[in-house]
Order: sequence, then C-alpha cells, then structure tokens
Amino acid sequence: MSKNRIKTYDRIIQESLKLFNEQGERSITTNHIAAHLGISPGNLYYHFRNKEEIVYQIFLMYREFINQRLAVPENREMTVDDLVNYLDTAFLAMWQFRFMFYDLPGMLARNPQMQSEYHQFVNTELKNILAEHFREFIRLGLLQMDEEDIEPVSINIWLVVKFWFAFEQTARPKAPITEESGHRGVLQVLALLKPYVQDEYMGAFRALCERHKV
Repeated sequence: MSKNRIKTYDRIIQESLKLFNEQGERSITTNHIAAHLGISPGNLYYHFRNKEEIVYQIFLMYREFINQRLAVPENREMTVDDLVNYLDTAFLAMWQFRFMFYDLPGMLARNPQMQSEYHQFVNTELKNILAEHFREFIRLGLLQMDEEDIEPVSINIWLVVKFWFAFEQTARPKAPITEESGHRGVLQVLALLKPYVQDEYMGAFRALCERHKV
C-alpha cells in the first residue's frame, strides 16, 4: 500500500469519525465524507466499498483503545490510580467515539460484520477486562464486593456507558451532546461503585467525583 493511499485511508477514517460525532452516523453519507475531504466519491470507494466499512474500521479503533488503556498491568501491582485511569478511559471512549453510542442497536443492525465482532468484544474481551479490574480493586482493599456481585455490577456499568448519550438526548432534547454530558455519565458510574468503596478510600473517591462534576 503506497504512502499516499495510507494517508488518504487514514484521513477518511479520522474525518468520518469527526463527522459522525458532530452530526450522527445516519445523517452522513459517503458523498458527504468525500466532499468534506475534497476528494471524489470514486476516490473514497477505492479505499472503502461503503460507509459500513468505514464505521467498522472506527469500531476497531475503539476496541483497540479500550484494550490498550484498560489492560491490567503485567509488570506491577495495580494501585488506586488505576481506578482513575479506568474512569478516565470510560469517559474518553464515550467522548471520542460518542456517535457509536447514539443508536448502537440500529448501527449494528446495518453492519453485520461489526455486529458479530462487537458482541464478541463485549461478551469476552470487555467482560474479562472489567472482571479483572474489579478483582484487583477488591484485592487492593479499595472495594469490598462479593464475587457473585462482580458480573452484575460490571454489566450495570457497561449499560450506563453504552446508553448514556442516548439518555442525554432524550432527557435534554434541545441541548447538544458535550464533554459535560460524558462527565455526567461518569458520575453515574461512580454512583454504582460508591456502595462498595471502603471507608479508608472514601475521601479519595469523593475527590474523584468532584473531578467530574459540571
């Protein structure tokens, strides 16, 4: 693949992500993307056969972002700072890839390849990452939680992250989705964790909450 093709390929993905985030994926066509980039539709189709292929590549970026940022460290023990990274990663993913959370069921229905890999990602990779983090936070003494509670609490957190922007759109239909919307979502995640935080870490936990208040 030539350098020019790589550059155009990457630009299409990056600018499509920007357009999808600003205007929603359903309202953007490949013609809109080509015009935004100042290239012909034929040039775009040389790299991607349709919009769904672009969306799929953005999903792969999202999956890599989550896997890299939330990987449990192998060369050190986790600390309380890792809880901050855990929540910051959730917020950044919500914000940087926010279009994916506007109408995820509809987008998956239009993209069979992404649907298959998305379900695999959520049901194996993400599920295991979340469970590993919870077990480490419990081992640290940051959280006190029974083993049987780890999966349902993890699922509740994922539900908040997954549907938060859709909730914001219905709760505030005239307000645009902003970074503040994401901060409110993180506060909802923190509310789910609060009953399990040990007393000795409650001060640090409240300080973490204050970081996300808007």
